[in-house]
Amino acid sequence: MRKAFICPSKYVQGENELLNLGYFVKSFGSSALLIAHSDDVARVKTQLDATASKYGVTFVESNFGGECSRQEVARLEELAKQNKCDCTIGLGGGKAIDTAKCVAKGHALIIAPTIAATDAPTSHSAVLYTPDGAFDDYAYFMQSPSVVLVDTTVIAKAPVRLLVAGMGDALSTYFEARATSASFSNVNAGLPCGAREGLCPPAKGTNTALALAKLCYDTLLADGAKAKEACECDIVTPAFENIIEANSLLSGLGFESGGLAGAHAIHDGLTILEGTHGYYHGEKVAFGTIAQLVLENAPAHELEEVLDFCLSVGLPVCLKDIGVDKITDQELIAVAEKSCIPEESVHSMPFPITVEAVAAAIKVADKIGSSYKQSRR
Repeated sequence: MRKAFICPSKYVQGENELLNLGYFVKSFGSSALLIAHSDDVARVKTQLDATASKYGVTFVESNFGGECSRQEVARLEELAKQNKCDCTIGLGGGKAIDTAKCVAKGHALIIAPTIAATDAPTSHSAVLYTPDGAFDDYAYFMQSPSVVLVDTTVIAKAPVRLLVAGMGDALSTYFEARATSASFSNVNAGLPCGAREGLCPPAKGTNTALALAKLCYDTLLADGAKAKEACECDIVTPAFENIIEANSLLSGLGFESGGLAGAHAIHDGLTILEGTHGYYHGEKVAFGTIAQLVLENAPAHELEEVLDFCLSVGLPVCLKDIGVDKITDQELIAVAEKSCIPEESVHSMPFPITVEAVAAAIKVADKIGSSYKQSRR
């Protein structure tokens, strides 16, 4: 059996770590293309100026447009070429990070997230959109970022809702990796180097990835609520540090080398409902996790444990929590159909999947979540 595991070359996390950004740039050369929205640059301008001066490096600002599109990638590639940049930095949220991955193409890449809302920073994949924000395609590269530099002081000052959304994304990691392992399905870690052209044989997940995914879940249960309280005070505590690691590193390694399954597929299906558009990826994935547990008939104690965690940090547990006050049977089937298209990760579940079964799981998860939330008031 062919297995694969992929990870960044270096992961560094701590307070005021952006002050060391110049050190990592220096390992590649003297200049870096800085892919970041102007607002994110403004947030950390003092740190950027300080590290540039200390290490004698230059940041070529890119005025990132905000969308990871083919056109923006092409523009930034030309900018890097014109300025003879030695490496690429993705600073900010998911779209700046993904754009940096596309520009660097797996080489000399530093990722510096300013929020902990997703597990994108450590991965070797990116999501491309059209200039107006519609989904375009996925991109995979030969390797994960060279350096992931996480400044917890900066993230502690970001909106609390973003941290909680990151916990929602991380919540699915163990349950999806567990399902993928049970079904012997392929994982993303085996996808680079011409996967679509059939040049790269598929791979299964490793025991290491499954163990990291379980640690991710255990960390959320132990420190999620405490980390939220720390973030509400804009301060860094041990619990906050642990959750940043869970959201960024453990979830990132767990999803990419452990696999995705029902939760993310159901998230993708839910995106056709307009009411969900105002909610973050991780918020919708949290509900998708509950639906996956219903789909696989998980033990009642496990489902209640997940519901209790979601309520303790403020994650959605029912459709109303993600902007869907009412859903018709026709809409429900449409969501399930999108969740079940052939290329979706729901087929990594360890049993045959039908549209009807997924629709039923969403409907029952909504009822269970609504009732449970009401009973805990």
